[in-house]
Amino acid sequence: MKAASSLLGVVSATVLSVCVAVTGGVAFQFAAVSVAQAATVSRIDVRGNQRVDAETIRNYIGIRPGVSFGSADIDDAVKRLFATGLFSDVRISQSGGALVVVVDEYAVVNAVIFQGNKKIKDDQLSAAVQVQPRGSYSQSGVEADVEAIKAAYARIGREDAVVTVSTQQLDGNRVNVIFQINEGGRTKIKSVNFVGNNAFSDGRLSDVISTKKSSFLSFLSKNDVYDEARLRADEEALRRFYYNRGYADFQVISSYAELNPTENEYTIQFTVDEGEKYSFGDIAVDSSIVGIEPNVFNRDLETRQGRTYSADAVEKTIIAITERLAGGGYAFAQVTPRGSRDFATRTISVLYTIDQGPRAYVERIEIRGNTRTRDYVIRREFDMSEGDAFNQVLIQRAKRRLEALDFFETVDISTAPGNGPDQVVLVVDVVEKSTGELSIGAGYTSGTSAAGTRGFILEGGIGERNFLGRGQSISVKLAGGRTSRDFTVSFTEPYFLGRRISAGFDIFRQTRNYTNYNSTVLGGTVRFGLPITENLSTVLAYNIASERYNWTAACDANGDGIIDPPGGDADGNGVVDVGCVSAPAIQGAVGGAWLKSSVSASLIYNSLDNMMQPTKGFYGALTAEVAGLGGNARFVKVTGRATYYNTLLEDSGLLALLSAGGGHVQGFGAGGLRVFDLFQSHDRMIRGFTYNGIGPVDTTTREQLGGSTYFNATAEMQLPIPGIPRSIGIKGAVFADAATVFGNSLVGVDPATVGASIRASVGVGLIWASPFGPIRIDYAWPILRQPTDRVQNFNFGISTRF
Repeated sequence: MKAASSLLGVVSATVLSVCVAVTGGVAFQFAAVSVAQAATVSRIDVRGNQRVDAETIRNYIGIRPGVSFGSADIDDAVKRLFATGLFSDVRISQSGGALVVVVDEYAVVNAVIFQGNKKIKDDQLSAAVQVQPRGSYSQSGVEADVEAIKAAYARIGREDAVVTVSTQQLDGNRVNVIFQINEGGRTKIKSVNFVGNNAFSDGRLSDVISTKKSSFLSFLSKNDVYDEARLRADEEALRRFYYNRGYADFQVISSYAELNPTENEYTIQFTVDEGEKYSFGDIAVDSSIVGIEPNVFNRDLETRQGRTYSADAVEKTIIAITERLAGGGYAFAQVTPRGSRDFATRTISVLYTIDQGPRAYVERIEIRGNTRTRDYVIRREFDMSEGDAFNQVLIQRAKRRLEALDFFETVDISTAPGNGPDQVVLVVDVVEKSTGELSIGAGYTSGTSAAGTRGFILEGGIGERNFLGRGQSISVKLAGGRTSRDFTVSFTEPYFLGRRISAGFDIFRQTRNYTNYNSTVLGGTVRFGLPITENLSTVLAYNIASERYNWTAACDANGDGIIDPPGGDADGNGVVDVGCVSAPAIQGAVGGAWLKSSVSASLIYNSLDNMMQPTKGFYGALTAEVAGLGGNARFVKVTGRATYYNTLLEDSGLLALLSAGGGHVQGFGAGGLRVFDLFQSHDRMIRGFTYNGIGPVDTTTREQLGGSTYFNATAEMQLPIPGIPRSIGIKGAVFADAATVFGNSLVGVDPATVGASIRASVGVGLIWASPFGPIRIDYAWPILRQPTDRVQNFNFGISTRF
């Protein structure tokens, strides 16, 4: 009986040894355990422990003196001790009346040290490895960490990074783990090739994908890094591109990256099958649900017969019909598009069928991978919660919203069975990305810019788009040059009081140095934004600003704040005598600080495909501001601007831009308008002229005073420059601007200049889609001008024209 029991103990220990070796990659050796089938011992001896208390080990094994135990209990005790992660080896045997437990403890990690790393900081590497201070040292663990560090370097384009690991023994069974890193050279992308494409050139398809060919500017954008996940995302981007342009049969046959180890360069190739180009054929809606009339959904159809086939238009139609059904009480209705190809006419007819879908409910929403972003920031993008009807369309909308937040590298939403047959678990997997922003920019204008600055201008700022993981945005911006200083702090909460209403504030200070006087403006804005539809929103704001003006020594030699003669009215004719500052400027600046307290409302429509580099869509804004809620200002101001983008030739990248705007300000009350309340021209209105370079002028100083009304229009064509790789993001532009600024009833204005005379200019530009934002260099020639206008040909700055 004893022999059989002893053999059983040996077999159990051996089997456990093999299991641990297979799963953990470490082989453990066990001594034979000689115990009876129902043995008892009088004591438990623990040997080999240095840090772990003997009593703690006794508690883990679960065997007590005087209580019978068998081989299965021994096996369980060994497993429990290994599961603690504190021991590299465990041996249990019976010696007389004692159970002997011999352990070999893992060394304790005192510190994790990274040496040789410059491109990736210590804190980033610490997050990538599993070995941590005060944790247990494991050879298999640090070997896995070596691979994790290599993977981190591969993600930043350093495939040939070499990582070695060593340990430094300390007293008390402690070690320092040292990772020695040779970062190596940057692995570049020699070329990105496309095979099988006929409808679109390699250059056009290169614009679609995120992986770019290496160039001398790649160190700024870091988009020439090969990554398998990015390659898969590029495949999906190509599919969406073709599907939305009529190629419903498009396929990515293959995509691969080939590394040349000698040159340390990748060659990436996509092989595609474009298929035929289709247009929409017949479009219809059919319903199998009693009480639903198909014709009521005609207004929701984004697909129209004769138009180029677009998967995006089909998806938008499904969403629109689904929302209308849900609003009518049909929460479980299911919309399915059924396409019918006509190969002869190359058309696809689409029938949207409405059926009663299965009754399924969301049991719970499980979120994974968000180490920084709070759960509620992700949950609030869903138009459903636990207990609501399961709706695949709303899930896809939530996915697009989460992607639009730009907090995550990837967003994946899947489903899992719930506890009941009609229960579904939504599983949201996200991979977070850096949301901090550091911006540095510069500009130059030979005259004065739209902000009232001239010469070289430096700009810088820091921001966080996901502040404390709460989805809030905060930024601090500084800008200045020889004649200006700007400081702005902004904060936005996108879900005020838990609703899809944004709330935020801006605090700013601006100083300007003009020829004969200086100005300081200190103010703030409290704003609320409310979405009306996916593209339409409104913004309500309260604005307050205090303005102060000081004369320079040339106009106020004694510094008493009063313009020196001849800036007065010596002859008493009601007109300021010729001096260094215009009469309207003097009248607008007297009386100390000028306080403006106003409310404003804006209606904004935005269907642009990309806010930084739009290629299609419409952006329009209409704003009304009423000043007079206290303070000194009394006026009503209305402004509007609309911009339309359209890519005319997909293959060549020819882009057309049309823009128009206008505004009017009307004073009320006794104070009327000041010269500082009027509209002044700038480079966003018309290029080729200085800031405030057109419009009514002062009779004596011949300075432009601005006008109460303006209109402007722009037509522009943008296209890639031959010989410059499109991956660099540089393209050229030709443009024509027209504008007028008119209307001014202030004292001292030249009546001959207040009319609505049209000014026009033509020019060329250079646009670079830099990591800091779109940078433009424009050179414009005025072709319609007045003798009093001031010309400025050259302008350089950071801007997107909408």
